[in-house]
This record gives sequence, structure tokens and C-alpha cells, in this order.
Amino acid sequence: MVSALSRRLLCIALAALLACIVPSAHAQAGVAGQPVGACLLVDAGQRADELLRHPERFDCKTPQHRFGSGNFWAITTLVDERSTFAAPLSLRFASLWQGRLTLYFLYADGAVRQWRSDRRGITPLLQLGAVAQAPVPVRDPALVRVLFHVEDAANLRGIATGFRIVTEAEGDRANLMLAGLYAFFAGIAVALIVYNLALWAAMGYRFQLHYCLLLGALLGYTLTSSGALAWLAPMIANNDRIRLNYLFIGLAGGAAALFTRSFFKDQSMPRWLDRASRIAAAAVPLSALAVAILGAVQLRVADLLYSLSFAGLLAIVVPTLWGAWRQRSNFLWLFAVAWTAPILLAAVRISAALHLIGWNFWIDNSTIVSMGLEALISSLAVAYRIKSLRDERDAALTREVIARNLADVDPLTGLLNRRAFLQRAIGRTACQQLLLIDIDHFKRVNETLGHDGGDEVLRLFAAALRATAPDPVLIARMGGEEFALLTPATHRVEPETLLASLRRVRMPFDLTITASIGTCTGSLATDMDWKALYRCADCALFEAKAAGRDRARTLRLDAA
Repeated sequence: MVSALSRRLLCIALAALLACIVPSAHAQAGVAGQPVGACLLVDAGQRADELLRHPERFDCKTPQHRFGSGNFWAITTLVDERSTFAAPLSLRFASLWQGRLTLYFLYADGAVRQWRSDRRGITPLLQLGAVAQAPVPVRDPALVRVLFHVEDAANLRGIATGFRIVTEAEGDRANLMLAGLYAFFAGIAVALIVYNLALWAAMGYRFQLHYCLLLGALLGYTLTSSGALAWLAPMIANNDRIRLNYLFIGLAGGAAALFTRSFFKDQSMPRWLDRASRIAAAAVPLSALAVAILGAVQLRVADLLYSLSFAGLLAIVVPTLWGAWRQRSNFLWLFAVAWTAPILLAAVRISAALHLIGWNFWIDNSTIVSMGLEALISSLAVAYRIKSLRDERDAALTREVIARNLADVDPLTGLLNRRAFLQRAIGRTACQQLLLIDIDHFKRVNETLGHDGGDEVLRLFAAALRATAPDPVLIARMGGEEFALLTPATHRVEPETLLASLRRVRMPFDLTITASIGTCTGSLATDMDWKALYRCADCALFEAKAAGRDRARTLRLDAA
């Protein structure tokens, strides 16, 4: 279960993000200034001065997307605002896929001022948020209307929309607010990329690379969709900037599909879902590439395929989360929260792309907000996933250590068994002292106390050996009632001292237990050395028993 602290940290992160992405009501960047309506007319060779005199010819009721693509005239509703040197005005409007644009500013005295774009389109006018801001020429008479001549309008989201009259201060404040939003996301993304690349180098989990790819694509999308690219590369055509928008968000969608699948790769998912994830991971960037390449030919068809592929991406996220929920994934709740905003806002954006709802600045910029939210919360999910993997690894290592210890330790006494003892003993080139210890008359102990009593005697005897022998000594139960001690000759164990300690051990029913010890000293570099040293110590043990037991005997290796 997730701790209460983790939930509190998530709430704090959400609050911090919302505080940065939701500006106050009087300073919302995308909706700065006063709204101005617009009406449309298909270009049939009319003249600008004629249309300025007859605004009633324009259609103000038909939704713009029903006009199709081509050349159009657009005229604003009545403005009646003055642009002065003290308070210059600007006209803000949405950045759309279109060719050249000509603006005609009509003043109350009948004068007209004109601005015409070059091959770059509205790139020179772009502000943060990818909103065009055309300065209204300063004149004493009030501005009455603005007439637009739009060439080669693709009309994917509209022809000319989002008109607002803003002051210079309102425009600057809008840019400042959006700069904070984009810088906030970019800073988080760069930090998370560096952090997860470092983790990937250390841990090698594929979902970390997919997460970095997602963040990198979102960084590219932030650069292009924010309009900052137009400031960094002022010679780029606005339509080319929009092409890059499609490419980067398509890459982000494909990376999101890969990240979702690799994040839950240890969960058993249906084969169809795995195949659908792979298809979506390829379809979204390919459809975005199709928009970029076919934009000048079949843009509306390519854009429809792009919107449908994105809908397909969302369609695989939901069953993936459902499958993880059914398998009780520990980190599902974080991942589900992370994807809630992208799923809902992407559904809204797709609805806008299919003309089910109208254009809106925040809908147009919802992708960076929702994916920024997803990236931030997914970073917590990634951290939690890594913690889970670390815990699983630590648990596996603990089990391995326990299993190895069980394989090396005698279960009754807790001492090394014969195999582990030999594994650690053989290979010592320095001179070693070997002591073989055998409990005297142990058969009688079993007959007197029973096998359970005999086991208790063995446990107490082993505990006494551990308490008496110094740290460098290897202690093992060789089998039955026979024990072995091995120590460097420089740290010799005195057999008589050991026997005296063993005699003081209180046994069950105050039974008197004695032991015999045989010792020998020599090298243990090879198996042959071990056999010779063991034979020598065993001969010494035999002599101790033959001499009456409860005593120790020492033999020289050459004598044995």
C-alpha cells in the first residue's frame, strides 16, 4: 500500500503545478484584452475598400469550418477603440494554417492602414502561446474595424478566429505569464531527463528511456507550440512551425504508448493489447509525419487520420490501466492519476479537431498543460516503480543470502556444515591448526535422553564452542557428534583450555558431558594437504580416546 506521506507529496506536487498553470482571472495570458467578433466571406475577387463600406455582406452565423479551404475575407465587429502613443493597441488572433495574410485597419475618419505578410505568414507577429499580435497603427481617430484577407486557408480549426483588442501592457503581461508556464515545464522536463538518464545508466530499465523520449518530444513541442521557435528562428514560415508541432506531439504520443507498455511490462497483458500498443506507438508519429509532408496537398485528410490515431492511443491507455488494476499493480494509482488529465483534455482537443466544439485558446494549449501534468506525476510513478523494483531486488538478494546460508549451515547447531567448512578451509597457504573434537560416549547420551535430548546436547555443545573460540576460528559440525575448529597457527587454540570450558557447560538433567580432542598443524593449500592434516588430527583424536577420553592429544604432521 502507498503511504500517507506519498499521497501528501502527490497533492503538494499537483497544487504546485496548478498554481503555475492556472493564472488569475484578470491576467489569463491566452484571453488578454477585449474579445472582438468576426464574420466571413468567400473571396470572389472583391476589393478591400468595397468590403469595408459594406460589412453586411459578411456571414456572421455559419460556423467557420463549414466554409472549407481556400481564400477568404474576414471582418471584425465594431471595435471603436483609440490607439495612441501613450496607450498603443494591438489585435490578437489565433495562429492557423494559412498562406499570406493582409490586414486593413479602418479608422473613424475613413482612413485605411494596411499590413501584409511575406512568405513566412504571421511569424513576425507571433507571441508566446502561438498567438499573433498585430500592432494597431497609432492615429487619433478611433479604430472602427479590421479587415483580413486570408490566402490558402486550410480551415482545420478555423479561418480567422480568437480576435481580441489588447493594450501593450496586457500583451506583455500575457507573454510573461506564458513564459513562466513554459519555463516551468521545460525546467522540470530537463531535470527529469537528466535524472532518468542517470538512473537508466545505473539500472538499465527500458521504461526510463521511453520516459526520456516522451519528455524530449514534449520539450520540442513546447518550443514549437509556444511560439518561441518564431523568436529563435524568425525566418521560419508559420506553417512549417505548425508542421513541427505535429511531428513533436506525434513523437510524444508514440513515446507515451511505449512508456505505458514498458512501464507495465511485468504485468500479463492480452496479446491484442500488446499488439495495439505497438501499432499506436507507430501510427501516431507516422500520422503526424503525414500531416507534415502532405500538408500542402491533403491536409484535412491527414489531420483527420492524425486525430483518429491519437484517439486510438487513448483507447489503449484505458485497457492497459484496467488490466493493471485487475492485477493489483502497486503503482497503478499514480499512473492512473497521471493519465487522467491527458485523456480528458485530449478527448476535448479531438472533439475540437472534429469540430464538435469551437476553438478556444486553452483547448489549443491544453496538450502542453495536460502532458506536463502527466510528465510530472509520472515522474512520481517512475520513482515509485524504481522503489518497488529495488525492494524486489533487495528481497531477492535476502532470499539468496538466506538460501546460501541454509546450504552452508548445519540446521541443528547453526555451525558450518562439512561442505562449507572445506570450501573456506582449503586454499589457505599459511600454517593452520586443526582441532577435531568428538563428544565422548554420545551413544549413551541418546539412549539416556532420547534423540531430542541428544539434539539439545549438540546445540549446547556447539554454543560452547562458539563462545570459547576466538573470532578467526572456523567452527563446523563435521557429522554426528564430531566437530572441527580451524585457526591460523599464529592464533592457536589451547586444547586444555577448550576442554575446561566444555566441562563447565550445563547440560540437560545435569548430565556430565566430556569430549576428546585431536590436533595437528600444517598447510591447507590443496585437497591433498587437507586429507593429510585431517588424517593427522584424526590419529591424535584416536590416541586421546584410547588414553581414556576427556583429554587432548597433539601429533606432528610428519609423524602421522
